[in-house]
Amino acid sequence: MSDLKTGLVYNQAFDRELVNYDADYQNEQAVSIVFRRHLEKISKIIREHFDGHSLIEVSCVKGHFLEHLNLCGFKIKRLDPTYEGNSPLVIKEYFTSDLGLRADGIVLRHVLEHVSNPIQFLCRIRDANGGAGKIYIEVACFDWICEQHAWFDVFYEHVNYFRAIDFIRMFLTVHVAGHTFGGQYLYVVAELASLRTHMINSTNDFVFPANFLRTVSRYATMIKSRDGRVRGQTVVWGGASKVVISLLYMQRAGANIDFVIDINPAKQGKYIAATGLRVLAPAQVLSNLKLGSTIFVMNNNYLPEIRQMTRNQYNYLTVDYENV
Repeated sequence: MSDLKTGLVYNQAFDRELVNYDADYQNEQAVSIVFRRHLEKISKIIREHFDGHSLIEVSCVKGHFLEHLNLCGFKIKRLDPTYEGNSPLVIKEYFTSDLGLRADGIVLRHVLEHVSNPIQFLCRIRDANGGAGKIYIEVACFDWICEQHAWFDVFYEHVNYFRAIDFIRMFLTVHVAGHTFGGQYLYVVAELASLRTHMINSTNDFVFPANFLRTVSRYATMIKSRDGRVRGQTVVWGGASKVVISLLYMQRAGANIDFVIDINPAKQGKYIAATGLRVLAPAQVLSNLKLGSTIFVMNNNYLPEIRQMTRNQYNYLTVDYENV
């Protein structure tokens, strides 16, 4: 629903006690060449707006981007209680004024979706940074989710869902805003001092588009029938949160998936929440996968990479773009 004080869309049923972000939390995507290219584009935006500036990255990811910015010559520190490594650039704490750290700029990538009160959270960052500085924010784009009927991108770890208009209302001074990663992500560079705690009121609750779940039954029917566009064994490529949601819906509809693949070694051998399917490395599956079997690609951005890795020997269906 939408918050009538801010207009932000959030999960009213979210319970913070049910989610624990510690060293076992694993969401690193930089093992993919495609995603590393995305990070290069983000680095270019940051260089354009923060060149010569000191940076603090407030993060819930695993450190690749920090290392990349450091190699680009940025003076950077990172605050991240989930960090697994031993880099001296990382402080395994939350960013508060008690730490006595300040920087010219703050980098906040895919964090704001996970906090219960995003405006209050940004106020704490602003105050911890002495009330000033630029901020780069990157989040999943809710406009894209709704336009694509991407029901699998609505999951419990995301408390909030942001649209482009939200950041225009949130900050009086926005230097740049746009979309990246095929429109799936929304980014903004703004002045922390211009953050507004009372945004324009929204008089109506948010309503999902009609037939938002329209492809659930279609995919389930295709998998169960094992004919038409789905042939042979069925594989889901990806082990992130959207896969958890997709597999849960398919299981409830009686559609069984044979294998789950993820190229992230940290996920391999682990099990998908709720459905209990084991995540396997590509080699473990492809060595015995029948030619012509169907691979459901959870993110269209990775389709060329997956085709190349699998020598284009299978039937590929992209879940986030129905017509591909």
